[in-house]
Amino acid sequence: MYMKEKFLAFLQAHYRRYHDVLFYMMTLAVIGFSAWFAMQITQQKNQQARENLHTREIPVHEYSVGEKPIYVALQESGLSKQEVAYIVSKLSSVVDTRKLQKRDTYSISIENGQFVLFLLTQGFKRYFVANVDGGLVAGVSDVEIKTRIKTAAGEIKGSLFNSMLAHGLEVPLILDFTDAFSWTIDFNTDTRNGDQYTALWEENFAPSGEIVSQDLLAASYTGAETKNTTYAFYFEDDFYDETGKVSKKMFLKSPISFRGYRISSRFSYGRLHPILKIRRPHLGIDYAAPVGTPVQAVADGTVKFAGKKGGFGNFVEIKHANNYTTMYGHLKSFGKGVSVGAKIKQGQTVGYVGSTGLSTGPHLDFRIKEKEKFLDFLKMKNRNSAVRDIPAEKKAEFEELKELYLKELNAAQVKEQSAAQEQHEA
Repeated sequence: MYMKEKFLAFLQAHYRRYHDVLFYMMTLAVIGFSAWFAMQITQQKNQQARENLHTREIPVHEYSVGEKPIYVALQESGLSKQEVAYIVSKLSSVVDTRKLQKRDTYSISIENGQFVLFLLTQGFKRYFVANVDGGLVAGVSDVEIKTRIKTAAGEIKGSLFNSMLAHGLEVPLILDFTDAFSWTIDFNTDTRNGDQYTALWEENFAPSGEIVSQDLLAASYTGAETKNTTYAFYFEDDFYDETGKVSKKMFLKSPISFRGYRISSRFSYGRLHPILKIRRPHLGIDYAAPVGTPVQAVADGTVKFAGKKGGFGNFVEIKHANNYTTMYGHLKSFGKGVSVGAKIKQGQTVGYVGSTGLSTGPHLDFRIKEKEKFLDFLKMKNRNSAVRDIPAEKKAEFEELKELYLKELNAAQVKEQSAAQEQHEA
């Protein structure tokens, strides 16, 4: 009895404290349960919203500007003239609609008769007009550019240019390939059927698949007869061979790119002149090529003469280091900035193939002399050694990169050989 009274006295003394604790505990339990229940409902709603969004399909109609004018497409979508004018006005705030090209593309999204989104792709920009809470918002964003590494390998049949084109390579990449070997291979005189090429490049492209740029990283060329392989590896703004020597030489292999030219007359001391019909020395090389074909300086130098010169027609003379001089005759016109005293870089366009002066057809008369003695360019073109080696402190980095490039080039060759074998067996 005593213990019961003592317990009741304890409760009476501390009633307020335990009452408050009990109240707080009950309150927290109710809040916790309510929060859990609300969270369950929210999760169900979010899940349902996601499912609705997933199954929701907003019609998208795509056109090109050349196919259908924007005004027409918007009106045909069921929008009023006022709505169309408002949308086009908003679009004009971010892009000059007067300068749209026929190849530019756009899309229109309409849902339940209500305008949702207009998206215009022009080059590598995207312009949009969107319906946001009943109002129109316009803006611009860059098209995402992605990068991938690609390789190609093939065999020469006819010419390098046509063979690579037939293999699906783009013209700019083919030109980069020939530029990488400009100091070591003349792709008109040195190539043979059966020669093999391999290329490795970095390609930037838009989501549409349009190629933005291609940068050659490594290449190889193997002669069918000699079995010798020449390499070019890109490293810090230059191409180097497998030993680490820069590919550049004092002279290019040819004053004209390999595309579409042939040697119509060689160096001779007794050639029959096609117009004068007399035998006289031809102390140069004639490169027959279409009118307008770019002519490039074979070495760095300074323009000594640029103008008309008798039977040579439009003529350029360039003075180089080590007492060399090169001459370019029968030009249709001169390259930009080519004038007496101008500094010329190797590979720079000095003029364009023509038929001025005493000429039976479009060609370049190219000559070179050392001091005052004319030389046969075709016989002296391999005499120049590399300008420089890779610096010692960069050698290890180059070797590491070269091994990666070689692995990719070899894999491309194996893949091409397997494809050729399968085609042969089929």
